[in-house]
Amino acid sequence: MDDPYFFTFMPMPGIHIYDTINLLSKLSFRRAWNAGKVLSSYYISRWRKKPVQWGYPISVSFEPTTSCNLRCPECPSGLRSFTRPTGMLKKDFFSQTIDEIHKELLYLIFYFQGEPYLNPGFLEMVRYASNKKIYTATSTNAHYLNDSNARKTVESGLDRLIISIDGTTQEVYQQYRRGGKLDKVLEGARNIVKWKKELKSKTPFVIFQFLVVKPNEHQVEEVKQLAKEIGVDDIWFKTAQVYDYKNDPNNLIPSAGKFSRYKKDKKGQYQVKNKLNNHCWKLWHANVITWDGLVVPCCFDKDAMHRLGNLKTQSFKEIWHNDNYRQFRSELMASRKNIDICANCSEGTKVWG
Repeated sequence: MDDPYFFTFMPMPGIHIYDTINLLSKLSFRRAWNAGKVLSSYYISRWRKKPVQWGYPISVSFEPTTSCNLRCPECPSGLRSFTRPTGMLKKDFFSQTIDEIHKELLYLIFYFQGEPYLNPGFLEMVRYASNKKIYTATSTNAHYLNDSNARKTVESGLDRLIISIDGTTQEVYQQYRRGGKLDKVLEGARNIVKWKKELKSKTPFVIFQFLVVKPNEHQVEEVKQLAKEIGVDDIWFKTAQVYDYKNDPNNLIPSAGKFSRYKKDKKGQYQVKNKLNNHCWKLWHANVITWDGLVVPCCFDKDAMHRLGNLKTQSFKEIWHNDNYRQFRSELMASRKNIDICANCSEGTKVWG
């Protein structure tokens, strides 16, 4: 999950209201107070043009694994191109970290790189976080949502399940989701919907996420209809990050500008739409923890090159306010465009018109 940026074209007000109420139900006085401190420190930092950091993250992404069954062309996990080790998040390490931060933490994302369901302890970790009254979410390619796993997913207390579906036919789907089977994705989605009904559960809130690229952009209307037929709760249309966007070697940048993070300049060269102003909300309210305990700024640091701390040697709260974090925030507020992971970032981009 390189970022949470998406378009929503299929509103279902009742279900959206429930999901919002469910999220708000996780708020405690301490979490609300922490969120207020984080938000105010962010705006004070923008006003002063100098970083001030109060409180602790509102949202954290925990990486269940770097392993993946697919080979998507713009994904380090799919390409097997990581320089960092591949491995699985251990339950004891996860629970130890959650025990430290759960009183401030509102939202927990079980995803960074890889396919979460490949970690055999994944749903046990979801249940552990759910029992701490944290809103939990994950993103999956849905190839492991067989009947048994679908039931366990509903029973785990997972609040949000994002299913990647990047085509309505196998021919189109496999152009990006290489090695994937669309029928497995649809079967997994149906299994989740079935078990929600069987168990009379309103969670997880099920989302079809459609990564709009050139090979599939003609199927936008078709995937809306497919989502309705299966009975998922919402559909998101997401813009794609292309690493070599100037050359676009995989021919992924869509023709429709509203579905692209990039626009052509006067010379016909693609440029990032984001103006890369010297501030970033993510650096104040969220961060990412890799499967082996590295703390990195955000989900754009896929290879964990900007290591702000290591949970094997420091506590999370020590890392959040350490010199590395202060230095990184200072550099971002001085010249965000000169930080490599920020140069192709959609945070702050407004691309719908």
